[in-house]
Amino acid sequence: MKKTVHKIIHEANFLSLLSNITNAFFGIAGFAILTRSFPIDIFGQWVLYITAANFMDMFRFGITNTAVVRYLSGVDHDERIRFIGSNGLIGLVATTCIAVLVWACQLLFSEPISNAGYQLFFVWYPLLAFFTLPFNTALVVMQADQKFGKLLWIKAVNSGGFFLLLLINFLFFNMTLMQLIWVQLGINLLTSAICVFNGWDGLRYMMKATRRTTRELLNFGKYTTFTIIGTNLLRSADTLIISLSPLGTAAVALYSIPLKLTELQQIPLRSFAATAFPKLSKASIQGKVDEVRELFYSYSGAMTYLFILISLVTFIFAELFVMILGGSQYLGTDPVTGFNATTIVRIFAFYGLLLPLDRMTGIGLESVNRPDRNLTKVGYMVLANVIGDLIAVFIFKSLAIIAIASIVFTAIGVWIGYYFLDKELSLSHRKVFSSGLDFYRTMYLKFRNTKLLRN
Repeated sequence: MKKTVHKIIHEANFLSLLSNITNAFFGIAGFAILTRSFPIDIFGQWVLYITAANFMDMFRFGITNTAVVRYLSGVDHDERIRFIGSNGLIGLVATTCIAVLVWACQLLFSEPISNAGYQLFFVWYPLLAFFTLPFNTALVVMQADQKFGKLLWIKAVNSGGFFLLLLINFLFFNMTLMQLIWVQLGINLLTSAICVFNGWDGLRYMMKATRRTTRELLNFGKYTTFTIIGTNLLRSADTLIISLSPLGTAAVALYSIPLKLTELQQIPLRSFAATAFPKLSKASIQGKVDEVRELFYSYSGAMTYLFILISLVTFIFAELFVMILGGSQYLGTDPVTGFNATTIVRIFAFYGLLLPLDRMTGIGLESVNRPDRNLTKVGYMVLANVIGDLIAVFIFKSLAIIAIASIVFTAIGVWIGYYFLDKELSLSHRKVFSSGLDFYRTMYLKFRNTKLLRN
């Protein structure tokens, strides 16, 4: 029994899932505290700051993150050092360029930036970018090496520390939004310092970078960068378009509640994708096409069945989730915006059904070295999302229509992604569902056999 438990808690999928659950718990709990700490319009400014910061982070790390995970899956020690060094060098250069650009925009266009509600981002994001560089570099190396135990620990320090300070502030103090940003900067600086002290970030290998390894990362990254930017746009375009529309920051705050709840749906998805991608990449590099195909079937099918259950729970308990996350002020129809957060959550429950195949076709294409195809897929999704958002905001003036647009663009992405991956692997859609059942059947048999042996 002890050996079984020890094996489970040290298994990669379990540690990855636990890491994402921990991070999501602190993130969502902190979000719930923030909604109760500030008025809706002030909270809307925080949402804009975080949304813009996340978007820029996707650009910074999208250049190399996916490529590093792929290439580190099958190289020797010396080559590994060179790739890690190139990753750190590219990250530092990208961060410096972005910081200079953001501060220049603030100096040249301070008034329109302030009027649009993005002043916090243009003033403070460059510092945040440098403070988080070692931390984020360490995360991608840990994922590539599948060291999910360390990844769990450092994520808990970062998100847990920020949550703890938010809770202390809510109970005993009353920080301003500016003071909250200072706290965020301090926590990220501390986390990065821990990574540097322990040598997890790999930045010390920058002198080991070669033109060849840097070029290989950039060649792969020229596709994945825009893919990740596009993926982030799929999450942030709604918020950005609402913020620039007549609906205002109050609508941004209200829409952020159901949008945050969708992260609950994606906890297991991110966890299994983090373990699936290195396995798929390694099999692809070794030329084991049948293994790539079977891994795709197994992960896609298992996650699809799981998400049926998750979406059902989300739909049934939508009002309870809104209450827990946002408080009573977000229940019912909002008197200022005229929108209902619970209705939007229920629409997003249907959106969740499509997420497993969308994610798995994406990482499947990148694992077989077709990031160009994945970029095409995401490009069509972004185009559909932006068109849908503009119609919803400026013609229908409805947040619910924006949520429905999310279902439409995700369905388009699933269809295109599956079409491209089928050309590479000759897939059978029936095998996705049968392999999913086999996954849970195997789990059940292992559990039953373990129980019989124990008795």
